[in-house]
Amino acid sequence: MCHKSFGSQELTKGEVVAHAVSCAAAVFSARTAFMILRSGREMLAAALVLGLCATASADDVLFENVRIFDGKGAALSAPSNVLVEGNVIARISTSPIAAEGARRIAGNGRTLMPGLIDAHWHAMLIASTPAEAMGDVGFANLAAGDEATDTLMRGFTTVRDVGGPAFGLKRAIDQGIIAGPRIYPSGAMITVTSGHGDFRQLSDLPRTIGGLFTPMERNGGSIVVDSPDEVRLRAREQLMQGAALLKLTAGGGVSSPHSPLDVTTFTEPELRAAVEIAENWGTYVAAHAFTSDAIRKAIAAGVKCIEHGFLMDEATAKLIAEKDIWLSLQPLPELMRTGLQEGSVERAKADEVWPGIGRTYELAEKYKIKTAWGTDVLFSRALAKQQGAILASLVRWYTPAEALVMATGTNAELLALSGLRNPYPGKLGLIEEGALADLLLVEGNPLENLDVVADPANNFKIIMKDGLIYKNTLTQ
Repeated sequence: MCHKSFGSQELTKGEVVAHAVSCAAAVFSARTAFMILRSGREMLAAALVLGLCATASADDVLFENVRIFDGKGAALSAPSNVLVEGNVIARISTSPIAAEGARRIAGNGRTLMPGLIDAHWHAMLIASTPAEAMGDVGFANLAAGDEATDTLMRGFTTVRDVGGPAFGLKRAIDQGIIAGPRIYPSGAMITVTSGHGDFRQLSDLPRTIGGLFTPMERNGGSIVVDSPDEVRLRAREQLMQGAALLKLTAGGGVSSPHSPLDVTTFTEPELRAAVEIAENWGTYVAAHAFTSDAIRKAIAAGVKCIEHGFLMDEATAKLIAEKDIWLSLQPLPELMRTGLQEGSVERAKADEVWPGIGRTYELAEKYKIKTAWGTDVLFSRALAKQQGAILASLVRWYTPAEALVMATGTNAELLALSGLRNPYPGKLGLIEEGALADLLLVEGNPLENLDVVADPANNFKIIMKDGLIYKNTLTQ
């Protein structure tokens, strides 16, 4: 028979390692077998099976005596029991659940909550420098894979990737080659000449339509279009690769050196071309936009979600609410601004944008705009480690319960806009019967103290994604 243990570690649900090349061979080493032990934390990821020996079936998991935050309410449940069968939450009850053979986990009154969702993430653009992301593809992919594991171990079981070549990373995660979050990819950011996301050098000009691609475009980070027809072509290419949504940059951006904030980049016919293709594929367009003009033009073209919006006026906020448009906001930490070089174009633009963050959150609350939460971390593993702390910073405008609902159930509603392009059909961001089993067992009550999520290493005792346990410190 095939081994069901690795060293002294008994393999139960979610703790699947690669088997030997044959049943008689020794179990692989810890690195090859894909058990990652980092900083004393256990991470047992689903591994690549070579086909010569089948893995054991996973057991059901029963969480006993937990207080549930369900992803939509403002209070914890009474002491409850939650049964996970396969990758789905099968039963929730305040009475004991008879589940013979299930792996039982004693919650001892801890909080059970949905896995966190980051609605504005760039999985391929965090662990590398801009030069590495646009140059050494092999390094960029390996670094991104390592960061994806860290992202999952921070309790983020799903991310909405709004720009970058994340298709291969997503595939590796979905196939169990590496551990990481679910990824809703948009593919390359679609931009225009001198738009946000155009990181070409001036020496790359003039651009010849149909000419050679620059490294930025070849690697799939962003792609330049300058007509409705080019928009249609590049949009279809992203969808062909598996995009769950399309991301366009409708106005200038901070990090792009040749993209002034006041400029509305796409024409309305160009934006409409992207919306038409997205709708043909049953999904939607998200548009990067800071200013009122950029936002209004995007809404007129049929865009369903605005990213940022930090320079909009009150009338535009009211329009967003009236048109039932999503607003994807990020409480950008001050370090992102001060980390930019003083005197640079990028720093000057950041200095203009940052004062608008708080005002935009206030407008979103005032007009009851459908608001998603994300981080928008770029090119900094140090900042990525603060992902939970960035979520906790929402207490400047929201109660802990409101912030957690935003990062779970509400963000999941935004993900559902992908329609038939949704790569993970099923309910995310909720704890209810029939929902997908992305769960965190948490020490403490995050509805009373949101700082709990800022220290996942100590406070997240169990991390489960798709019914598989990737971290369990209760057994240590």
